[in-house]
This record gives sequence, C-alpha cells and structure tokens, in this order.
Amino acid sequence: MSRRINNPAIASTLKSQDTEEPIDIYFYRPLGYWWALLFERLGVSPNAVTIASIFLGVAAGFCFYFRNLGINLLGMFLLVWANTYDSADGQLARMTGRKSALGRILDGFSGDLWFFTIYVAICLRLMPGWGLWIWVLAAVTGYCHSKQAAMADYYRNVHLLFLKGKAGSELSNSIALREEFGRMSWRREAFFKLANFFYTAYTRGQEQLSPKLQGLLALLRGKYGTKGTPDAAFREAFREAFREKSLPLMKYTNMLSFNLRAIVLFLALALDLPWLYFLFELTILNAMLIYMVSRHEKICDGFTKALA
Repeated sequence: MSRRINNPAIASTLKSQDTEEPIDIYFYRPLGYWWALLFERLGVSPNAVTIASIFLGVAAGFCFYFRNLGINLLGMFLLVWANTYDSADGQLARMTGRKSALGRILDGFSGDLWFFTIYVAICLRLMPGWGLWIWVLAAVTGYCHSKQAAMADYYRNVHLLFLKGKAGSELSNSIALREEFGRMSWRREAFFKLANFFYTAYTRGQEQLSPKLQGLLALLRGKYGTKGTPDAAFREAFREAFREKSLPLMKYTNMLSFNLRAIVLFLALALDLPWLYFLFELTILNAMLIYMVSRHEKICDGFTKALA
C-alpha cells in the first residue's frame, strides 16, 4: 500500500504517490519542497540546484576517507543535504514547468558522481590493509551499483508511463535518442551531443536487461497504431491492470535507489568497516535486482501473451 501526503501543495510536486517511500514522504520531500519554494523566489533554475547537489555529494565523499567519526558525521550530513537538493531540483522543475532533457541527464549524473567519490574515498581509506584488491572489489561493486540504480530508475518510469501516460513519465527510448543524436551538430551542440551519446548508451543498457518489457511496448505501439509510446488509449486500457502488477515492485526500486544505501553506508562507516557497504551491494542489493528484473519480465510476458 502506498503512503499518502496530506499536503496538496507538496503532493503536486511529486512524480507519483505510488513511487514514493516513507523516508522520502516524511523527510526528503517536505525539505525539498521548502528548498524549491526558496529557489523559485530567488530565480534559481532546477539545473543549478542539481549542480549544487553535486558539489555537496562530492564533498561528503571526501569526508569518508578519514577514519574520524566526527568528519564522517559531517560527510553524512552533507550527503543528506545533497539528497534534499536532489529532491528539490525535481520538485522545482515540476512546480515551474522547467523540465528538460539536460536536467534528467544531470540528475542521474549527480548521483553517479556522489558514489564515485565515496568509492574512491573508501578505497584510499582501506588501501593500507587491503592493498590494490580493494580497488578490484570497488570496481565490481560499482558496476553492480550502476545496474541496480539504472533498472530501479527505469522501472519507476515504466510504472509512471502506465499510470500517467507519456507526459507523466521520463521514460526514454534508445532509438529516438540515436535519431536525436544524428540531428545534432558537433560544432554548435558539442556538449549536448556528447551528453546524448552517453545517455543513449545508458538507456540501451536498461533496454537490454528488459527484453520482455521491450516486446510488450513494441506490441502496444503496433496495436494502437501510434508513433512512439501509446498514450491515451494505452493508458485507458492497461493502466489499472499494469499498476496492480507493478506496484508491489516499487518498494524494490526505492530500496535500490538512495535511502537504504545511505543507511547501510552510514552504519558501515560508524563501525569503521566501510567494506561492509561493498558486501551489502554485492549480496543483498544484487539479489533484489535479480528478483525485481525477473518479476517484472514475467509480468510483461504475461501481458504480451494476453494481448497476442
């Protein structure tokens, strides 16, 4: 069962009640909302808030290098602060209607930079005892982390697509992104073209891990005879049925995102055993990822067979 926010002003800045978890609803979203109100009055753009979150998250990572609980606590505070900004940028974008493809790319990139810095800091901290092996462990863990976060984000947007239609989701398509890449000019749009290149690869990776979902979307596009993802008719016919099946998986998309990771990271640092965080990602979170993907693929296969 999804949690509900009673404040309609805050609720209007959320993507969906279905995709929120208690820590976000009762902590990050209210703080993000007040930050968004302040930034709106100051004329600060959502992308500027995202960039500010990058600096805070990277500073937090540096604090985790030191075997000093006080400095680690400062890092924890900075990381929580960064995540309030990560919440605020999206809420500000929805509040003002200033959503953009660049903002979505920056938003994903910010979290990657936070954890890249955290991984490097932990490796440098543990090198005296672990040697170069800690970098191998971190590289494997980082790869798994990227897949966990990517698929959590992807399934959340798939759920939003079925719940709200194309306008309410940020689901991307690698074919459309490649076409957009081809239309861009290296001379006039070098930065955006490069960002598009990496984002296309990111989206393609999500699609490769969800072949049954891609088959379902292709079938729906053909069935409804529309360009791109079906919207109105698609939403009317399948929204409730898909939501009922997909909703139980939203708790896994949340656990594979930020909050659970942060709690375990903080506990590992407080115990001066930061390698436990890597172990947690490799075991518990990978098990969640495998279950989430296999379950979602089974759901999509069932819908495909019913339609066919």
